[in-house]
Amino acid sequence: MKSSLVAISAAVVVATLITGLKDRGALQEKFGLGSAAKPELMMMGGIKPGDAPAGNSEFNAETVADKIEAITSAPQSAPDARAPNAAAEQPAAPQPGAPQTAAEPAAVPPAVVSEPPAPQQAAAPPPAVDESALRYFASRGDKVRLQAEISRLQALYPDWVPPADPLAVPQNGDKQLEAMWKLYSDGRYAELRKAIADRQAADAGWQPPPDLIDRLGVAEARSRLINASDLKQYATVVDIAAATPSLLTCSEIDVLWRVAEAFIRTERTQRGQDAYTYILKNCTNAAERQATVEKASALLDYQPMQALLALEKPVVDGGREFDAVRDNLARRFVAEGNGDPKLAIAPAYIARLEKLAESQGLASDALLLGWYQLRRNNPADAEKWFRAARTNEDTAAASQGLALALIARKAPQEAEDVMFRWRADSDEATATYLAATANLMALQPPADLTEDVLHRIAAEIIARKYVPTAQQFGWYARSLNQFQTAVRWFETALAWKSDDEPSAYGLAVTREQLNDRNGVLDLQRAWAGRSARIANLRDTSLPASNADTQASRPPLAPQQPAQPVVPQQRRAAATEPLTTEPRAVRPPEPEVVVRALRPAMQTVTVERGSRRAWGCSTTIDAGQLGPGEALSRGWCLMDINRPMEAISAFETALQSPVRKIREDAAYGQSLAYLRAGLSNNAAVAATKAPQTRQRAAELQVAILADRALSAFDAGRYRETLIYLDQRAQLQQERIDLMVLRGYCYLNLKMYGDSTRIFEAAAATGNRDAVRGLADVRAVTHPDAND
Repeated sequence: MKSSLVAISAAVVVATLITGLKDRGALQEKFGLGSAAKPELMMMGGIKPGDAPAGNSEFNAETVADKIEAITSAPQSAPDARAPNAAAEQPAAPQPGAPQTAAEPAAVPPAVVSEPPAPQQAAAPPPAVDESALRYFASRGDKVRLQAEISRLQALYPDWVPPADPLAVPQNGDKQLEAMWKLYSDGRYAELRKAIADRQAADAGWQPPPDLIDRLGVAEARSRLINASDLKQYATVVDIAAATPSLLTCSEIDVLWRVAEAFIRTERTQRGQDAYTYILKNCTNAAERQATVEKASALLDYQPMQALLALEKPVVDGGREFDAVRDNLARRFVAEGNGDPKLAIAPAYIARLEKLAESQGLASDALLLGWYQLRRNNPADAEKWFRAARTNEDTAAASQGLALALIARKAPQEAEDVMFRWRADSDEATATYLAATANLMALQPPADLTEDVLHRIAAEIIARKYVPTAQQFGWYARSLNQFQTAVRWFETALAWKSDDEPSAYGLAVTREQLNDRNGVLDLQRAWAGRSARIANLRDTSLPASNADTQASRPPLAPQQPAQPVVPQQRRAAATEPLTTEPRAVRPPEPEVVVRALRPAMQTVTVERGSRRAWGCSTTIDAGQLGPGEALSRGWCLMDINRPMEAISAFETALQSPVRKIREDAAYGQSLAYLRAGLSNNAAVAATKAPQTRQRAAELQVAILADRALSAFDAGRYRETLIYLDQRAQLQQERIDLMVLRGYCYLNLKMYGDSTRIFEAAAATGNRDAVRGLADVRAVTHPDAND
């Protein structure tokens, strides 16, 4: 029986080595360990065994914290090598079987030596083996842990022979020590510490077994590490792991996962990847390896994950080890590709997700594919998957994606119809619907729209004060020879955004066509120095296709200028929706008065040389142009008020090796962002290339003015005053911004300051300032006659 038990134990030694090495010789060859080194410990990085003191339980924490080389050859006095089956249950460690007294000290394992003794020296006496844990497991009848302990002792002491019948070992006679092992087994570490201290206080000659102390220290470190991880104290997790390298083994897979996450959360992604790599290279449990890949995929990007998946092992049936999770990996990778249009996902993952979408019919899978294709300018493929998603589940996301794909392939009428139901679901859905309306009204030849469609589009545009579609309504009415209605729509667009040059141009050509010379002259004076084509107005028969239509690509967000909160509301442009009267549009009610509710914002100008105004009416991918051509196209797009497309053109020009082109491109992109109402982006764009002092000052003034207007629109009047004060330090305040300041004071109920500002501005003849004075009087003297 003894020989058979020894054979079984030897087999278990190989099966339970948690380093993943097949035998002791392989471990020694890989790490250069001496014959007494512990085979269950291994390294995860480049630290050599000599980096850790052979006779000390301390470890170089700084090295591990930097590199996750957390495990190296450790002293034999601190083993916590437990078989995987033991670790799977709980960190229960063996309890001693035989009593130990002061006259019979605990066995102390020999120190690790770097070289074998010389042949001429006498053979060292056999080491004393601490069999207390063996006796404890035997007394408990725990065969699994008993066998694991036999394997551990054989690995540490190759010449040690286990008892012929471990189950027949008598129960430990030391009841106190037995109780201590029981506390350890139950995870009651604080009570165990107290029990040890109490016994040592009562019996000064008694010492606890070293194995118990070592196991207790490791168990307490494990508890602290898990607690720190649960509390998201990731730096502490790394520190504890560095100080307790025996935790970083395959038997402590949960600890390894937590350490890997801690590295990634503390911006040491490569170290986290190293931890996952260590597991996949050395650990053999199939379920744990699969879980490792799943956990890593939630924290690592696509490229690092490919390196981990390369460590996959073949399986018996000819498949691959991680096939069970490959579907979810495909979903995760495609989703990552949706967030980064430049990230190329391997075709195998795309094909796998397509097969899943077709076989399982999940709308979520079709949506992932649709967004992936749309981000890569494949509107036909995107439309296919968005339609599939809507068929399975009609949601705002599916409708929004389909609408964007339809807009991209120039089918805005269907896009408007698809999004109308979901137009108020979210800001993104609203922006998509409004973009569809702008593109629909800009179609050439004009779309034949029903009365119901015209009504609902006009109602939404008026409710949201969306300038691009209001402008397109003006051109749409002109195409139907309804010039009075066109005038009203252009005036409405200017009321919502007074610096919208295309709307001003449309109003000018329409007034000219109606022989309203005074109205044209008023516009020419108002736009003097800001629009050459309004100043030099000659051709009044431009078709709507040349009328500065909005870009075919939808804007990132609709411009929705808000009315300032004043006690006496002025009537905004409440024009009636367009209706079909045998191919005619009913004009709005004549008594509706359109007034600008905030001052106009002047545009920063700069001499850029001659350029063609109409050389960019078609939509192309600016990335296909050279830097010089892209720069010219960017300025052209700015001239026809298509700032979002201009931003992309200037981005291409920024790649030029010529410094002058980069400077102009950065300057132009800043202006485009300002035109689009994105002052923060404009500030970032201005830093992409050095600017002259004059340009830098111009941009700073314009950005502060835009931020002031945005804050005012949002009702943040004190913030508006701060931006106006900052701008006033750089440039004398314009009259229109003085009016804005006056309305800020009015909304803040600072009536004296408001009156003073309005009076000063009104003295220049500014009509907005005169109206401001009337608003102040209406608040302070509500009973007085207007």
